[in-house]
Amino acid sequence: MADESMELGTELAPEWQALLERGRKVGADYQERLKHEEVFSTLNPALMGQLFVEVAEQLLAKPETLQQAQASLVEDYGRLWQATAAALRGEAAAPVIEPQPGDRRFKDEDWTANPTFSAIKQFYLLAARWLESMVADAEGLDPKTRQKALFYMRQFLSAVAPTNFLATNPKVIRATAASQGENLRRGFTHLLDDMERSRGPLQVALTDAQAFRLGENIATTPGKVVYQNGLMQLIQYTPTTDKAYRRPLMIVPPWINKYYVLDMQPKNSFIRWAVGEGHTVFVISWINPEAEHSDKNFDDYLLDGPMAALDAIERATGEREVNALGYCIGGTLLACTLAHMAARDDRRVASATFFTTMLDFAEPGELGVFIDEAQIAMVEKHMEKKGFLDGSQMAQVFSMLRENDLIWSAFINNYLLGKDPPAFDLLYWNSDSTRMPAMMHGFYLREMYLNNRLIEPDALTLAGTPIDLHRIETPAYFLSAREDHIAPWRSTFAATRLFSGSVRFVLAASGHIAGVINPPVAGKYNYWTSNRKGRTPEAWLKSAERKEGSWWPDWARWVARKGGGKVAAREPGAGALPALEDAPGSYVKMRL
Repeated sequence: MADESMELGTELAPEWQALLERGRKVGADYQERLKHEEVFSTLNPALMGQLFVEVAEQLLAKPETLQQAQASLVEDYGRLWQATAAALRGEAAAPVIEPQPGDRRFKDEDWTANPTFSAIKQFYLLAARWLESMVADAEGLDPKTRQKALFYMRQFLSAVAPTNFLATNPKVIRATAASQGENLRRGFTHLLDDMERSRGPLQVALTDAQAFRLGENIATTPGKVVYQNGLMQLIQYTPTTDKAYRRPLMIVPPWINKYYVLDMQPKNSFIRWAVGEGHTVFVISWINPEAEHSDKNFDDYLLDGPMAALDAIERATGEREVNALGYCIGGTLLACTLAHMAARDDRRVASATFFTTMLDFAEPGELGVFIDEAQIAMVEKHMEKKGFLDGSQMAQVFSMLRENDLIWSAFINNYLLGKDPPAFDLLYWNSDSTRMPAMMHGFYLREMYLNNRLIEPDALTLAGTPIDLHRIETPAYFLSAREDHIAPWRSTFAATRLFSGSVRFVLAASGHIAGVINPPVAGKYNYWTSNRKGRTPEAWLKSAERKEGSWWPDWARWVARKGGGKVAAREPGAGALPALEDAPGSYVKMRL
């Protein structure tokens, strides 16, 4: 056996040698690239240092509280030592601490069955709980500072978890022994691949970038591009029914990501399903901006987005009225458009649906960690030089909201276990990020997130018109997700009290994406509805009825009543607008 190991080691030596040579070259190229490119990150080390200095000052101001906390930690470690000693003697020993529900890092059975790894796990969990409690309980911190400190403490604790290291992850140790280190060679190869691909800070690959091809095995719903301008293409989808609702359905997706989150695979495509329900579906596909788009502002997105689409849809179908749907920031833009139209007595939108949409930004959840004058000014300064904010920066922020799922699990899978990234459509879409033009994104961050002026009557002027959300009389359907970490549902609920028209609020299980992309055939999750409007989120939830499965049929029944009856189904290109190219179009294929 030893001879076989030595022989295999000799065979592997040239491969390792070649890999190390490649590593030296890639590392040198990476460092040289960083010298000549401005390295910008939403992570601000100076801010983090300042936060923890402030926390330390508050703790030191109350030494007796710190001493009590330290004594409690020592006591917990004493109990852990006793439990570990008992386990090593083969005796039953109850754990001193368990992972939080939903923490999937310690699923491997050795973290529980093996006394050594169980002790490592519990040592970490006790230290993490103690450090977080130090921040949470520090007196004298304002709520915003405490939120930031807790967020960055969590990032630090997630980074130093024993699961992220070869010597303290039992699954990685077993893989290394079984493959005689081949997993580490493959992992090093993945690391070098990511270094070559990354333009700034290292970006760990979340999915197999070669596994999906737009229009071939993702974003495949048949349709045609029937209109385009400098900011968007408008796609009209091919009907699958003989009759369609008279009023077309116009979808306004976010421009922070690409529209095909609503058209992943046939089995989970909301667009394909809506077409099958008898809607003439149009979707806006935003361009991926370059530096030349730096002066495009929020007005441009409103006028060249939904307003231009309304005009184009009327030419394509002959119908002046539509049902509209906005997702996330696309919903924010749709609400702005409706307010703009209300001020001009433009009633072309018969109903409006909002997926996980923030309108009142008073409580933005953990995204608020990145919202203050200093950080926004830093982003604006960077965008002035580049003309845009690179999509990887936003991707980094969203990944940090779920760091163990979107950063460290990939780190372990790719680099320590040496496995290829999975071929997962949602992660492919998540990695296919877009840029944000400097002027538009600066306005959005400052006027909405920082100053929260969208909810103030006539505080914002868009396309020459002061807007007031309270003037909107359009019937509205709000869909939020209970575990949404980007648009917290209690914050999105605030929008239900901003419009003057009738409002239906529905709460889906799961998060920002999975809560929305939940086709009925999947039979997953559940949702809550209530016929009562509710003055607070808690009051609404208390009156709500839980229903199993997808919320899609609930929306279908609601929007059908706004459909305006049925007409013969319309083929893309058959109206006044000729087909320009096949869906999904060329704009969506523009990558960073």
